[in-house]
Order: sequence, then structure tokens, then C-alpha cells
Amino acid sequence: MYENTYANIKMYLYLSSSGSDSVTVRSSRAAVVCLALLCVLLLTAVIVLCVHIYTNNTNYTQERDQLLTKINNLTEERDQILTKYINMTNERDGLLIKNDKLDGWLYSNFSFYFISSLKKSWTESRRYCTERGADLIIINNREKQAYIFSYLVCGCLFGICMFSNGNEFWIGLTDSDKEGNWKWVDGSTLTSGFWRSGEPNGKSGENCVVSFSSGWRDHPCNNAFRWICEKKTLSNELHIKTTDM
Repeated sequence: MYENTYANIKMYLYLSSSGSDSVTVRSSRAAVVCLALLCVLLLTAVIVLCVHIYTNNTNYTQERDQLLTKINNLTEERDQILTKYINMTNERDGLLIKNDKLDGWLYSNFSFYFISSLKKSWTESRRYCTERGADLIIINNREKQAYIFSYLVCGCLFGICMFSNGNEFWIGLTDSDKEGNWKWVDGSTLTSGFWRSGEPNGKSGENCVVSFSSGWRDHPCNNAFRWICEKKTLSNELHIKTTDM
């Protein structure tokens, strides 16, 4: 009897051990299968992402190349238009030069100048200029001051200048808006002047400027002097812009 009981217990323990091992094996296999599936999913996701990035990069590269081509085409068109504009401007200025020479205007350094023989007040002189698309001359550097009076006014030739009386001209400089605040007719503020000794003397009513060969002097604006008109051409504006670039 005891032998049968011992045999039964031994058999039970063996069967229990075998069942536990089977469960462990099945669990391990399930874990391996899940891990394999996860790896497959991750690999698929990586492949899809790489394909998406490559496709987008290709599209962006094509769009960039198309934009660069358009920019180059527009740049060429702009340069062609600018060249035509400059040529037409030069032709127009050439015609104006021929026309204004007959009307008493002088052409020099991309600008037209009119030197009056009559005498008027500063306001009347300026009106004469503006009615002809010009304005009283602006002299903003010493070279221009010397050039205007040496070559245009006094008629220097081969370094010999024949100065004469009456070479006083209204220029486009005034402090009529605020005493002592000298401004040019284009609204810009005077930065450097070529005043004669003791000028400007600040006397009341002397709000306009007359230029001599030796410098500037302030005068009452209703005094009568000759004047110089200046008319800038489009070629002058293009020349200034090109120089600034």
C-alpha cells in the first residue's frame, strides 16, 4: 500500500514539472514572436520615413532649381530693361542738349546751367528757374564752386581767367524759414559753406545768398542780382546711383 502511494506521489510530481516547463517554453516563444513583429514594424516605419524624406528632398531641390532659374531670367530681363532705359535716357539728354544750347543753356557734368544776363530778386530768379524745370544752383563742394566761376561764368581758357565786375549770382541757399538755419532749395541743410570773411553777418533781412568768385555773402532777398539755374538730367541721377553702388 505504501509503495503504491509513493509511486502515485512521484508520478504527480513528474507530471507537474513537465507541465511547468511546457508553459515556460510557450511563453518564451510568444515573447520572441512579439519581438520579431515589433522589429518588422520598426523597420517598416524607418523605410517609409526614409522614402518620405527622400521624396520631399527631391521635390524641394526641383523647386529650388526652378526658383533659381526664374531669378536668373528676371535678372537678365531687368538688366536688359535698364540698358534700354539708359540708352533712351542718353538719347533724350542728347536731344535736350541740342535744344537747350539754342536756348542759352550750357551742358556740363550731367547738368544744364543757365547764367542770366538780367537782374532779379531771389524769389523772381528762382521762379524763372522752376518754370523751366530747373532751380537755383546748389553748390555743395569746393570743386563745383571753383568750376562754376572759373569756366562757366568767367570763361577760363588754358588756366587764364578774365574776371569782371558783375559776377555776383543768386544761388539756391536761404535761411528765410529760420534765422541761421541755412538750407538749399532741395530742402537739404548746408554742411559746408564758402563764405567770404565776416559772412554771413546775420543782419536782419539778409536771408538769401549771393555767390562771388571769391566766396558767398548774404543779402536781402529783394535785392536784384543775376542768377544761375541748374537742371539735373536723368543721366546725372543714374551716374550718382551707379557711383553709390
